[in-house]
Amino acid sequence: MQKMQILFPEPQLARLRRIADAEDRPVSEIIRGAVDFWLSRYGESEPSAVAESPPTYSCGEILTPAEDLRNRAHEDGEQQ
Repeated sequence: MQKMQILFPEPQLARLRRIADAEDRPVSEIIRGAVDFWLSRYGESEPSAVAESPPTYSCGEILTPAEDLRNRAHEDGEQQ
């Protein structure tokens, strides 16, 4: 993977950051996904070198609402 600098207008960057926060993903991952989508619409026949998909786990029943998961993951101590 290579690094590239891209400048975004502030409103566009703010929207990207809101989406990234809501999905708990880095902005760079959101942008790579958007580029892959755009390339697929314009006849890009090569598969993406970046095959990013969220990991899946089977851990049993979830006892915490989704909107609280990030905070719970970073809490110190035990709390139910």
